[in-house]
Amino acid sequence: MAIAGSIAISVWFVPKADAQLPLLPFLPNLQPSTSSSNDSDSRVVSHWVYLDGRRLIKLAGPRANLTERVENVQENLQQISQNYFDSPEQSVKVQTRTSKGLPVIYVNNQYLMTVTRDDAQYLPVDGDPAQAAEQISTELVEELTRAKQERQTSSLIRQGAIAAGSGLTIILISWGLYQWQCRSRKHSAQLLQPPTPLDQPLTTQLRKQQVRHLHEAKKRLFQLTQGTIWGGGTFYILGLFPYTRSLQLAIFLGLQIPLKIGIVIVGTYVATRFSYALIDRFTSAIVNSSALLTPENSERLQLRVSTISGVTKSIVTIAWVAVGILVALTFLGINIIPLLAGAGLVGVAVSLASQSLIKDAINGFLIILEDQYALGDVITVGNLGGLVENMNLRITQVRDAEGRLITIPNSEIKIVANLSSRWSRADLNIPIAYNADVNKALKLIETVALDMDRDPRWQEQIIETPQILGVDNFGDRGLIIRVWIKTQPLKQWEVAREFRRRLKVAFDEAGINIPQLQPAVFVHDALPLKAHLDGKGN
Repeated sequence: MAIAGSIAISVWFVPKADAQLPLLPFLPNLQPSTSSSNDSDSRVVSHWVYLDGRRLIKLAGPRANLTERVENVQENLQQISQNYFDSPEQSVKVQTRTSKGLPVIYVNNQYLMTVTRDDAQYLPVDGDPAQAAEQISTELVEELTRAKQERQTSSLIRQGAIAAGSGLTIILISWGLYQWQCRSRKHSAQLLQPPTPLDQPLTTQLRKQQVRHLHEAKKRLFQLTQGTIWGGGTFYILGLFPYTRSLQLAIFLGLQIPLKIGIVIVGTYVATRFSYALIDRFTSAIVNSSALLTPENSERLQLRVSTISGVTKSIVTIAWVAVGILVALTFLGINIIPLLAGAGLVGVAVSLASQSLIKDAINGFLIILEDQYALGDVITVGNLGGLVENMNLRITQVRDAEGRLITIPNSEIKIVANLSSRWSRADLNIPIAYNADVNKALKLIETVALDMDRDPRWQEQIIETPQILGVDNFGDRGLIIRVWIKTQPLKQWEVAREFRRRLKVAFDEAGINIPQLQPAVFVHDALPLKAHLDGKGN
């Protein structure tokens, strides 16, 4: 609705292009040249002369001389029109005389211009200067008469009433749009309310992201529409009066390029935000599927959806920015077809020179497609490891235990160990003294594990009943009993720490000692030692 409002207001308020939207002054209309010279200064170009901001006479000639000629004719027309407006005469007298074989136009016995053959080439008169002068004379009479009528008191009062009505309409439309924006903001705030207990965390997060993106896009569209309403309305009101129509023309010519660039920027931003919202909605629909969202894979699906969503948004952003740049170049009058052809050649050259980047992108795509790891996973790549904080098609960034952010190119990831894919395991090696009762220790360890599994605080984090594998090894300090506890992803360290705490308390109560390293000192026989000391052997 906001886009439609902007377009409708722009079309309604902006006057017709043939009268109010001329070309930039002193920027000739580059039409096919009638000169065979290759010199740019001798190339024949054209430009308009204006009356009250309206195109009136189209002049043509060599580029080197056209600007000065246009300025002279514009000054003559301004002087003639001012004298005519100040006089009580209502009629306009236009005469055509001949000088050096070319028609010369006089208005109320004042010299205006000489019609050249180049001027006739740009008019539908088959290149005849005399017919061109006749056509220009007819248009002069019509436009000067209309310009004087517009300066009459009755006409100004009528235009003033139209301007007042237009201003009131602008205010009402702007106020209605503001009220609509307030209701939309309240609706977005209601959608961002805390979730109900039945909502899934991932679904809630995606819904909030979608609402935020839509709210941001609507906000920019409302701002664009408000600017269009006030700018277009002001532009329209300025065009109602002959005294301000020149100001209207100057504003349009001065803001033409910035407005086009600004519209492209806002349009690109809004399109990007809408694309983000669509991506979040699509991923939310996938997550809400009962066939996919199960207790076993909900956590993993959340990590993978976050990764794919982030990478997709990055690709969409690059695509929309590229489209925005091409549209902006088109608005500026630049032919983008050669640029696209050159970009293709540059792309081939860059691809040959940047093969490592291509390898990074391909390997990153395979990592995401095969779900080797995702955002939030804990991985180990060679001697490096940590929590995956950011990843895209080129790099993966992990945060290690010391807080260092490590950046790894995707092409360097050959073998990766994922410590949190779908489920994790706490692998515990529990030492007990050799003189301890092994059966009692095994029973006690099993009891502590089962009690922890039944604890409401930990039963959601422990997936399966803990496994007591038994005596795994004879160590230097005692027996090693191995225990496996299958947990939710990234919960193995938390579960292991709590299990060790409970087991230490239970061992202390049962009198089972955890072995410690104790040094032993061996002393030789006393008699050989004494003989060695006194040297007599007694």
